[in-house]
Amino acid sequence: MGQSESVLILGGTGQAGTGAAALLRQWHPALPLTIAGRDIDRARRVADGLGAATAATIDLRRGDLGLPADRRYSAVVAALWDDRLHGLRFAQHRGLPYLSISSGLVDIAPEVVAGAQRANASPILVASHYCAGAVVLAALHSARRFDRIDAIRISAVLDELDTGGPAGTADLQRWSTATSAGLVRRDGVFTWVTGPDAQADVRRTDGTDLPGRSIAILDVTSLALATDAPEVRFDFAVGESAGRRRGEPASFEVRIDLEGAGPGGAPIRRSRYLVHPAGQRPVTATGIALGVERLLGLRGEAVAPGIHTPETLLDPAYAVERMAETGACFIGAPGDS
Repeated sequence: MGQSESVLILGGTGQAGTGAAALLRQWHPALPLTIAGRDIDRARRVADGLGAATAATIDLRRGDLGLPADRRYSAVVAALWDDRLHGLRFAQHRGLPYLSISSGLVDIAPEVVAGAQRANASPILVASHYCAGAVVLAALHSARRFDRIDAIRISAVLDELDTGGPAGTADLQRWSTATSAGLVRRDGVFTWVTGPDAQADVRRTDGTDLPGRSIAILDVTSLALATDAPEVRFDFAVGESAGRRRGEPASFEVRIDLEGAGPGGAPIRRSRYLVHPAGQRPVTATGIALGVERLLGLRGEAVAPGIHTPETLLDPAYAVERMAETGACFIGAPGDS
């Protein structure tokens, strides 16, 4: 990768984009970055704060993104919804790795089909999981002591003051418009659930409950297929986080419950919370930065063209180390053994 070839971060002035750019700068001080957004002044402020970064305006309605034809890039990161797939096409035409985070389970079909139609063009990391795959990797890290996984339940609380800015709020609204049903794996079958079947209480770290529901999210499919667990569910609640209930900033909290068997077939359970006192932003930023680092070959072998998901490319133990560096940690939950 030449010095002139930078990572193009579409939506680089938003919360997810700026957070990921800051981590990439911390991990790889010489990595060139291009902060692309609609507001050039804001993009310049972000780029100037990073160093070794440039600013650009983009127009997602254009196939060339409104960028100069002579600029060269090393990867394209869609830290916003690439609604016309122009960012993906831009990457494919140039053979560049591409990462997206905002499509969600209900919106990935166009990306997957575009990747299948040009399977040899680019590596495409579909990371529209919760926190860009960080929670999937944390769950797989917790699963390492199991010989067999029978059930996985993820229970996430998103503070209503921590939805990720206008783009994150728009994503949540779009996903809820696409389907109000949740996706679970039940007895080995991926099943849509609605009504009472979809409803669930989500317990915060302080022991209090929020009303939540099963949602259609890629974490269900990734965890089910990575572990062969026949029972997988992801419950989600929006409300006041435990951190804010204590008078502190909005906190990030995800409970990971695993059931299965250990060596020799002995039944075991593991229940832990992944928490961050600063909310979801640093966790999401870590998920994105890990994906970019891997796609660029800055850690691990070169990534082949085709469709990839976070758990197929990233080492869970390394991901948890990186999350811990930002302030995330695991704490025990009732029922842990």
